[in-house]
Amino acid sequence: MTTFERDAKTLELPWQFTGREGELELIRRSLTAGHHGIVVTGPVGCGKTRLVTEAVRGSDRARAAGTPETRHLPFAAFAHLLPEAVSLHRAVQLLSGVRLLVVDDAHLLDDASAALVHQLAVHGRTRLVVVAADCGPHPGAISRLWTGELLPRLALEPLPREDTEQLLAAGVGGSLEPLTLNRLHHLCLGDLRLLRELVDAVRERGLLTRLLPDTDEWAWRGPVPVTATVRERTAQLLERPGPDERRTLERLAFAEPLPLHLDDFDLRILENLEADALIRIDDQGDQGAQGDRDDQGTVRLSHPLHGPVLRAAAGRLRARRLARTPAQCEAALAAESAALTRRIEQADVRSLPTPVGEWLAQEGAPLPAGYAAVRARFSRLRGELREAAAWAREGLRGAPDDAPCRTELALAAAQSGDAATAQEAMAGCPDLDEQSAWLVAARGDVDGALAAIGDVTDGMVQRYGEGSDRMAAEFGADSDRMGVPTAEIAGADTVFALYDAVRLGAPEKVAERLPADGVFAQHAGALARGDGAALDRAAEALEGRGFLLFAAEAHAQAVRAHRDARAARTSRTRAVALARRCQGARTPALSGLVFGELTARQRQIVTLAAAGLSNRQIAEQLTLSIRTVGNHLYSAYVRLGASDRGALPWLVELPDAQPA
Repeated sequence: MTTFERDAKTLELPWQFTGREGELELIRRSLTAGHHGIVVTGPVGCGKTRLVTEAVRGSDRARAAGTPETRHLPFAAFAHLLPEAVSLHRAVQLLSGVRLLVVDDAHLLDDASAALVHQLAVHGRTRLVVVAADCGPHPGAISRLWTGELLPRLALEPLPREDTEQLLAAGVGGSLEPLTLNRLHHLCLGDLRLLRELVDAVRERGLLTRLLPDTDEWAWRGPVPVTATVRERTAQLLERPGPDERRTLERLAFAEPLPLHLDDFDLRILENLEADALIRIDDQGDQGAQGDRDDQGTVRLSHPLHGPVLRAAAGRLRARRLARTPAQCEAALAAESAALTRRIEQADVRSLPTPVGEWLAQEGAPLPAGYAAVRARFSRLRGELREAAAWAREGLRGAPDDAPCRTELALAAAQSGDAATAQEAMAGCPDLDEQSAWLVAARGDVDGALAAIGDVTDGMVQRYGEGSDRMAAEFGADSDRMGVPTAEIAGADTVFALYDAVRLGAPEKVAERLPADGVFAQHAGALARGDGAALDRAAEALEGRGFLLFAAEAHAQAVRAHRDARAARTSRTRAVALARRCQGARTPALSGLVFGELTARQRQIVTLAAAGLSNRQIAEQLTLSIRTVGNHLYSAYVRLGASDRGALPWLVELPDAQPA
């Protein structure tokens, strides 16, 4: 196992700016002729200041910032721009000659500075970019900038998972395996400052390792480092004065979520913790780790960072006493596995909490292969292909020859276009038929894949019987049963195998054998009729049940079925957006998303952009100006129905790409 070595020369540099292309363009447009600026708000640490810095880079500007220590001093934020004693009227006159003024941390401005910013916006001679955090009430003069419609407001959302992955790859200098990426994304909830500090701490302590020696993917297993920013974000939690409250929080940290039985908890303590937003009560109960629904609900810590911090601060002896025993983990894993299996059998793979399995994987503890295979299958059906492969590998760590884990690894790899990994996973497993079909598809032989799928489904029908009405009805119905009988699991396997033919473009072979009135039959019927609108509706139904990859494929098939060019562009846009969330999926249905009416120059530039080149690099390679490259890309986005360059890999076939 290789440990990440810290490079002191590069770690102190800012991380590469990634994502937010739409927001970046919006801010830049707000500073052009006829506009007076913009207000950017968002949670603490979500990258507001960095975004604005990128947007105004190269511009002649002045900058001011609020601080908590100077909120009682008039015009403190503008002390470097104004004389020592000045009236509001005079301050407005002096700053009206500034062409662009950036005001950071405007929520911390003193009243006089806030009034000055407001008056500058009223006068309209100075373009303003005002940045404020969503961490409490803003000064009235600042909030009236957008409530009074003086300036437009951009409410920044946390960075999406896909953009977080790109940011981390640039910051780490290599990719992070999916379970580590999910862990960081979940812990930080869009707080990029916390994300940067956690990654740096993990690297400095040698906790980043290569799980596979021949890959560039890094993994983090073990406890969360309690850094300065972590302590700052959890100060309210760590400084709880009451020992009873602290004991309740620690109990949750080592065993959440817990059923809300009033005999087991002190209701007064729970009320205090809930009032301080330290715990969350789920009145509808939990169907994940706890198995059957608990009518009284469950209680859990409110922030994903709280549990790891409390566990790290508990000390070794206390942690040993509070931690689950192996027997308790085994029961919880079985409940999670049953809940996941039931969802699969119901054709509903919307997100489901699996805290025990995720905790064990994050700590580097061994996972039962059976649990890992079910978790991998659930992820694969959701379209999370890299995550599915990661769960399968977790199971193979302790059971290298486990056939279900090998099956899931092979299927995830084949549907990502990684034929080599799929072939390796199949080695020594002669009965793995379904992924053999997808391996054939990954090599570009769709007809061969369909023939292989036909053999698989015929064999299943012979073993388990032609899909009965009971099986079909139960597969698409909501059920409260915890157990999933073997016959019903087999029924679900048969339906998914039949549905593979629809995904590969041959619905007529299986449409009548799929459960009637189910979402898969809806997709099959629409594709058989060549009905683009019906395919879009089927895609929406699939997305509603959590099948993101299947929904992307249905929208992609609708692109070819639509006769109206505008409807086809809309379907392509939706297919691209969903495919981006499927972690590298490359299936036959997605392979033809590039049919925009591009000029030769646009195709050339789009191909280079999809390969990862920046506008500057493209301009240098093609001997064009950066502005010309940007204009061509913008025109290409419009024609392809794309929103930014992150969508381009799904719209073009790169020269070295494997056929899918």
